[in-house]
Amino acid sequence: MNIFLLILGGIAGGIIGGMGMGGGTLLIPILTIFLDIPQKNAQAINLIAFIPMAVIVTLINMKRKEIDYKGVATVATPALVTSVLSSMLVGKINSDVLSIGFAIFLIILGVVMMAATLRKCIYEYMNKCKEEYICSD
Repeated sequence: MNIFLLILGGIAGGIIGGMGMGGGTLLIPILTIFLDIPQKNAQAINLIAFIPMAVIVTLINMKRKEIDYKGVATVATPALVTSVLSSMLVGKINSDVLSIGFAIFLIILGVVMMAATLRKCIYEYMNKCKEEYICSD
């Protein structure tokens, strides 16, 4: 059963990751809640699973010539430094504290995404009403 859930979590994480949302937002809760894997191990599994997905997406975008290499350098340098520092910090944090922090992150992410969606829907609705009002005159 565990291997099935691991495969299912990998598939779900890959699909969601391919849609633009981080697959770890689904994979990590599956690993920690349903498979009882410690938070640190779940995050490590997620990061390792991310490598082949990142390579494939990078190759596809290189082929399409959709990579701004100057922008990559600007973003990658601080990302690399903070990744190293964060990984050292995570090694010193209790797994329960890490789980709570990740839960808070997911809640904030959900609220932000919901607010952005609501704002977009309201904006589209207001424009539609405005067009109908203008067109009906």
